[in-house]
Amino acid sequence: MIPKGKLIAIGGAEDKGTDRDLFAVHKNNPNYTELGVLKRIVDEAGGKHAHIEVVTTASSIPGEVWRNYLNAFTKLGCTRVFHMRIRKAKDAEQEDNLERLKTCQAIMFSGGNQSKITSVYGGTEFFKILKHRYQHENFVVAGTSAGAMAMSHVMISDGNAAYSLLKGEVKNAIGLGFVEHVMIDSHVNKRGRFTRLAQMVALHPHKTGIGLSEDTGVIITREDELEVIGSGAVMIVDGSHILYSNIATIKDGSPISMEDLRVHILQKGNLYNCKTKKITI
Repeated sequence: MIPKGKLIAIGGAEDKGTDRDLFAVHKNNPNYTELGVLKRIVDEAGGKHAHIEVVTTASSIPGEVWRNYLNAFTKLGCTRVFHMRIRKAKDAEQEDNLERLKTCQAIMFSGGNQSKITSVYGGTEFFKILKHRYQHENFVVAGTSAGAMAMSHVMISDGNAAYSLLKGEVKNAIGLGFVEHVMIDSHVNKRGRFTRLAQMVALHPHKTGIGLSEDTGVIITREDELEVIGSGAVMIVDGSHILYSNIATIKDGSPISMEDLRVHILQKGNLYNCKTKKITI
């Protein structure tokens, strides 16, 4: 079934209108717009009067994270942005949270630890409603950093970038499964995570690796169609043309080897189709 909703996966550190250093870095970047990524979430949700719920389950500092988002969305003129402070599965099952989920136009998962998201929501009524709305309605599911990584079926759960070309150093788990054909990593620019994606694509060459830079994201529609948003770049790692890989035969701790792994680098406005492997500039 082709979903009617949209996923907005963000690489983390999206501009909230408070980081003067970030503004200085991007002063000559024509793709930079203050609060640009968050504004796109608002626009996709229906405008500044849309009902948006921010979920901070993944974060260890939920109160601080929520205040930052409240300030940012307020600057955009939003009047109906609320905080779902869900820490455990029983919190998600509270009737008030379920009713708010049924009536909002968009939900946004914050950064933190993606495994917290999957462990809290898996199998809950909250998740069933969330997935049903994404599949059957014009509903927006946004996530930044950990919130983005948890969207896919195969999720990167851990892995030190410095050792990620050694087999077994990148750990994966089952994510929320909103999208089947991709795997998402965040902070690929500042944290040097391209090789994490490379190992994941070696393990799952039929899936597309999406590496998101900071203040950058993709809007995923119809499960396979990607639009790049934000001020930075997105790496697309395509394993469908791999001619040789040793990942299946080497022992854990050994370096991996691949031939003809394809990488594309896209910027704001570029489109990519995960099914056809075609780029629109």
